[in-house]
Amino acid sequence: MIIGVRHGEGQGMSLRPSRRRRAVRAAAALVLLGTASAFPAPASASPAGSAAGSVPGGLAADARAPKVAFTISDPRITESSGLAASVRHPGIVYTHNDSGGVPKVYALGPNGGVRAVLTLAGAGARDWEGMALGKDEQGRPAIYVADIGDNLGGAWPYVTLYRIPEPAQLRTQSIQATRFRLKYADGPRNAETVMINARTNRLYIASKLFSGALYEGPARLSSGRSNTLRKIGDAPAMATDGAFAPDGRTCVIRTYFGARLYSVDEDGRPGKSIRSVSLPFQGQGESITYTADGRSFLAGSEGQNQPVYEIPVPDQAKPSPAASPGAKAAGKDNADEGHNDPGNVRTGLFLALAIAGAVCFGLVRRRGGRGT
Repeated sequence: MIIGVRHGEGQGMSLRPSRRRRAVRAAAALVLLGTASAFPAPASASPAGSAAGSVPGGLAADARAPKVAFTISDPRITESSGLAASVRHPGIVYTHNDSGGVPKVYALGPNGGVRAVLTLAGAGARDWEGMALGKDEQGRPAIYVADIGDNLGGAWPYVTLYRIPEPAQLRTQSIQATRFRLKYADGPRNAETVMINARTNRLYIASKLFSGALYEGPARLSSGRSNTLRKIGDAPAMATDGAFAPDGRTCVIRTYFGARLYSVDEDGRPGKSIRSVSLPFQGQGESITYTADGRSFLAGSEGQNQPVYEIPVPDQAKPSPAASPGAKAAGKDNADEGHNDPGNVRTGLFLALAIAGAVCFGLVRRRGGRGT
């Protein structure tokens, strides 16, 4: 499991959503203030990729540099918050919008254009935060979409995972969705990372907190009752997405600052850290997946006309018989913490988030104290 397990952690004070909203709004204002001064205008991306400095300090560069795979320019997609590369339809990458949208999955072609729109009949779209490919009970290809966001930090007693069959013929259509209700064994929390192991078809979710945690779903999800998510280890701070490799040998979890690559144990659980992975700067990087051949990552961001970057998977994690997913790279291994950060862009974001979190916590404690 990822970096040790802690048991018996206490739960925070329960507040009404209205108090939480006030705290969150104050925190968000600080984030905007901090990020406005911390971020220079991002350099315009080119097909060759302007990834200077994107290799972690002290780590040998891989053979290929990051490049722009495609740009999502469709005006219907303004908050791309998840990516999944289809194996059934070569060259197709699925995505979806974030909160407040409609329950639709967009199938993107190699140039980023929309090839088909899949509407999830019977589904809601409160706060979609991630997606993954897996299988249904009969072993048929399926698309999973996670309505797991909780910006109020515990206001929702349960969250939802939706599943639709991946269509054999890719065309715009409405598909009946199967709903799975999810509950955390240690109480509600915010999360954006959803992963499904292609070998075991088991669900994993990472919480989005400064002290993140990794949760495992039951061996088989049930649509007729709640499915309990149990903590099995820690996760990177402020995780925004993750994915398993198509062959199930490795997995990756990203943050706003970079990503971390893990081996996968024989039981299918994420295992030891292999190394950090530097990502090109993105304004609100909230999506990552492997390409269908498992040799690259695709990383995206919310916003209009956002590029999706293709980043080479480190050599020791590539799908090759000679590759050893447990091998460690030499040198510093902190790209996911924002240390490979020309101009301190990621550092500025981290400080803004930290200040916002501290203020949010102070407002919550102050409100709680007045109520006693």
